[in-house]
Amino acid sequence: MNIKTVSFDSVIIYFKQHISEEILDEVQSTYLSLQELEWIIDITPSYCSILITYDIYKYNHKSIKIAIQKQCSLGLTLANKKTNKLIKIKTNYKNNLDLKRVANHNNLMIDEVISFHKQTTYRVYAIGFMVGFAYLAKVNPKITTPRLDSPRAKIPKGSVGIADNQTAIYPEDSAGGWNIIGHTNFDEFDGFCVGDRVIFV
Repeated sequence: MNIKTVSFDSVIIYFKQHISEEILDEVQSTYLSLQELEWIIDITPSYCSILITYDIYKYNHKSIKIAIQKQCSLGLTLANKKTNKLIKIKTNYKNNLDLKRVANHNNLMIDEVISFHKQTTYRVYAIGFMVGFAYLAKVNPKITTPRLDSPRAKIPKGSVGIADNQTAIYPEDSAGGWNIIGHTNFDEFDGFCVGDRVIFV
């Protein structure tokens, strides 16, 4: 864990820079621990980092780092008190935009793409670029597929997509460059939390 100053009122904690469940668990335990720290304005977890904005009238650059290091020693205990949700998402894979593209890219049949996508239990690693857009990883290496060369102007709400080794659901109509392989009527996007487990059925 490495703490770096970002601006006059924020620091960022860096963990090992790769996507893994072990790093995710470390990020989550630290995030939970920091929620107990006083005079913190905002905490934003991501794949391998946590951005912290703090009250400049209570901390300076040196004291916030000391407070974070002290608080992080409680992280594992707090994480053990939280049970990540398992969210099952009913998904229709018929007649979707990019199933054939994903199959061709990976030399698979369409049914194999669907099967590999459903077999994995995904973790929520981050939430952004819009409210409720949960980045889920990792997809089976046999169906990893790069983003589209040219993003579409409109992807319908509920579209299930793949981009490289991640999958996600569009919580609203939006422009986007992910490979659309399914659709869901799931609408509880505000319930996603970093660390949750997700399966498509």
